[in-house]
Amino acid sequence: MGELKTFETLECYKLARELRKAVSKFCKVLPREEEYRLKDQTLRSSRSITANISEGYGRHHHQENLQFCRTARGSLTETLDHLNTAQDEEYLTDEQYATLRQLLEEAWKVLNGYIAYLQKCAVSGVPHQPGNYHSSTKSE
Repeated sequence: MGELKTFETLECYKLARELRKAVSKFCKVLPREEEYRLKDQTLRSSRSITANISEGYGRHHHQENLQFCRTARGSLTETLDHLNTAQDEEYLTDEQYATLRQLLEEAWKVLNGYIAYLQKCAVSGVPHQPGNYHSSTKSE
């Protein structure tokens, strides 16, 4: 019997988690007046990315998983807007912004690939398979 595969094995989750951690670290240095504005919104949107990827994975149905992944992609976009605001307000240096933007873009590309995979599976009826993005729900 093999090791249990979870959402933690998904590359899109791993990248989104790295982004979330970097965003969280940045938010710790935001000024107090942004505590319940930019800080709260940025933390929530970055946490929503990983939360939706993991919840979708647990649904074990391609269409439901797709919907949660699309929501995660929306949260990625929202996080980008908050980072743009932080840069506009000069809370981020150009270097810090570039680093966070690179993490976000990488997570975006891989998440889009996962979404395309799920769409293909939903259309063709491909079951979850070990070695693909999902683990099998049936014993082998």
